Amino acid sequence: MGNGRVLISCQEFNPRRWHQLLSRSRTVVLEPDGARDPSVEYAVVWKHRPGALSKLPNLKIIFSVGAGVDHIFADPDLPDVPIVRVVADNLTQYMTEYVVWRVLDHHRQGMAYRAQQARRTWHEPPQPPADAIHVGIMGFGTLGRAAAKALLALGFKVNGWSRSPRSAEGVNTFHGADGLDAFLGATDILVSLLPLTPATRGIIDYALLGKLNRDNALGGAFLINAGRGRLQKSADIVRALDDGLIKEASLDVFETEPLPKTSPLWAHPKVFVTPHAAATSDPVHLVPPMLAQMDAFERGETLRNLVDREAGY
Repeated sequence: MGNGRVLISCQEFNPRRWHQLLSRSRTVVLEPDGARDPSVEYAVVWKHRPGALSKLPNLKIIFSVGAGVDHIFADPDLPDVPIVRVVADNLTQYMTEYVVWRVLDHHRQGMAYRAQQARRTWHEPPQPPADAIHVGIMGFGTLGRAAAKALLALGFKVNGWSRSPRSAEGVNTFHGADGLDAFLGATDILVSLLPLTPATRGIIDYALLGKLNRDNALGGAFLINAGRGRLQKSADIVRALDDGLIKEASLDVFETEPLPKTSPLWAHPKVFVTPHAAATSDPVHLVPPMLAQMDAFERGETLRNLVDREAGY
């Protein structure tokens, strides 16, 4: 068992299972021992209380419970120690499943068929093949590349957009502000897997949605957001749907969560809502990589999946 204690500092969920699994290899605490606890060397966090980490003199690494790290940067007193993003096969698989599910539902006209069923209407609309549809993945990191691979296997054409140049076999890639408009114009179904940073906050707005390709075999453009809620402007999405800029939207994340019952998204006939469930953080799969990183760090090895503080992810 390692010597350094692990602090679990989480809000919005019960950390009991995380505590149980981490405790098999480490001493785990839910509160520091006093204002300046020298025994805490690692912190496992999700929307931790601001300032909770600033007075731990021997803190060496901060681990995020979820794929996003914007909740960590919300702390104005965040200490200057390495931050590690959670990367696990299980989390990647969940997100790939969600993206493929929603792309296929839009492609195979699920909303239209559900509406027909409610009316007891027997009608088969024309169905374009997958290779006639261009899916654009905005945010082309680990999750984006895995989703792209699965979509390519189904026959879809795939575009990828990222802040800096990235490549993947079979994918038409774009990058930077200069490449965004060309990416959007070549995309029929937009999938957002972007991290939340000052540069991406509110990026999914009316103007961006208006740049998607609507002259396609599906008769319109589609939006899927499984990244971060504050990437989007929900009022703009509703407006874009009502004005015909996009045909349908699948939304898993929102500016305010839980989604307020007064939100028009709940009842909009062209919106599919899920409760931030695309890729749930499962401690059974995520704790072992955290423990392995702690052990490797203590052996003097290089940390993996480090967050770039300047980029914000």
